Amino acid sequence: MEDVARRARVGVGTVYRRFPSKDVLVRRIAEEETARLTEQARTALGQEEEPWSALSRFLRTSVASGAGRLLPPQVLRVGVEVEAEDGRAQAPAAAAAPAPERARVPQQRQPGIAGGQLHELRLVEQRPAPAEERDDAGAAALLEVVGRLVERARAAGELREDVTVADVLLVIATAAPSLPDAAQQAAASSRLLDILLEGLRSRPVA
Repeated sequence: MEDVARRARVGVGTVYRRFPSKDVLVRRIAEEETARLTEQARTALGQEEEPWSALSRFLRTSVASGAGRLLPPQVLRVGVEVEAEDGRAQAPAAAAAPAPERARVPQQRQPGIAGGQLHELRLVEQRPAPAEERDDAGAAALLEVVGRLVERARAAGELREDVTVADVLLVIATAAPSLPDAAQQAAASSRLLDILLEGLRSRPVA
């Protein structure tokens, strides 16, 4: 909390008045990260005509910005596939839409909060809606727009049939390692994302 106050150029008492606990502060940062990812996905949809280009642009932009480390758990549910009535495998329902349960907020210090990648945080009182409702609304918006990216790429035959929205968001959360050297971190993120993108692409049947 002291690090956040110093970076925001306010007293630590001001931070505690706006965010009475670390959980509340981390939740607020997670909300902003989710909104940022949603906007990046919308931009990719609007500016890229090719489905794979749109999906890969979203992933590269999101990973480069450091987003994804504090995504709410309901958007990262990668579970056992459920068999549909026609026998085809389906993604679990939780991967397609957020459940209304309370998201757990990590207690430990998170990379990117007190480190060099903390985005500007608006120190305003949070009273517009219960935290759970804001979490669910933000997660639902993110899942919807990323779902459109996924469906376009799958329909074009460029994305593996078994890849879900949760898988794509898991890539963002995974491909953002925290390294002390900024150049090394950028290089590692780019390399890891290249590998993960290759894993997402469909391959012609031999």
